[in-house]
Amino acid sequence: MTTRLVYRHRWPVRVMHWINVVCLCVLLGSGLQIFNAHPSLYWGNRSDPGKAWLSLRGGQDAMGNVRGMTVLGDHAIDTTGVLGASKVDGQWAARGFPSWATIPGAGWLSMGRRWHFFFAWLFVLNGLAYVGWSLASRHLSRDLVPDRRDWRGLGRSIVDHLRLRHPEGEEALRYNILQRLAYLVAIFAFGGGIVLMGILMSPRMDAVLDGLLEAVGGRQSARSIHFIIAMGFVLFVLVHVIEVLISGPLNQLRGMITGWYRIRHDRPGKQPHE
Repeated sequence: MTTRLVYRHRWPVRVMHWINVVCLCVLLGSGLQIFNAHPSLYWGNRSDPGKAWLSLRGGQDAMGNVRGMTVLGDHAIDTTGVLGASKVDGQWAARGFPSWATIPGAGWLSMGRRWHFFFAWLFVLNGLAYVGWSLASRHLSRDLVPDRRDWRGLGRSIVDHLRLRHPEGEEALRYNILQRLAYLVAIFAFGGGIVLMGILMSPRMDAVLDGLLEAVGGRQSARSIHFIIAMGFVLFVLVHVIEVLISGPLNQLRGMITGWYRIRHDRPGKQPHE
């Protein structure tokens, strides 16, 4: 068994990856801050009381104890301490998401909106740069779009992931079918969708995107879809981080910081692809 360092990630991928990390962290924290101003979601164009499909509520029970409730449709779950009611500076407060999950501060809504819009534009520009570079360098067609070989290995890839077994050697240099599909969904479906829904929530865009707003069901529907996609991004990041931890965090981090990734060879002398 021998090992070899291979230049795996080119610098544009690494730079845009870390810009995305910063953007997604700030966008999530500031987005939850904005959500807390009205912690309920609706379908349609109106936010009528009692019509929310999801609501994070805070209040007191019959004994006077603070309770936080997550109401999903007709089902209510006690989520005291996390959702609906949590402590701020040691004092209980009714708030959708807890203060540790929101930025820039527990009650700083106006600055939260400024941060959200600034990093949303940075996220959009970074995404456009990534797509443009991926098309020009053929990174998209070569590394992300699945080919016949990938589709034939779909079943094996699912089984390997369920067994937490990851490819080694030269196979580790190539994205498998599940990675390719996950990245394509995150880039185009999640990335494009969350930006579009964010734009649809702006009253200034009524005259330009009125038909699309009607197609999704109204401004409250756009807000709901925006939130759902944001949770999809959270799930994607969690799975991504877990996979990094399982497959060797130091080697993966080195690859995404310096570009150099270490692979193992069962047969000395075998040359890796770059």
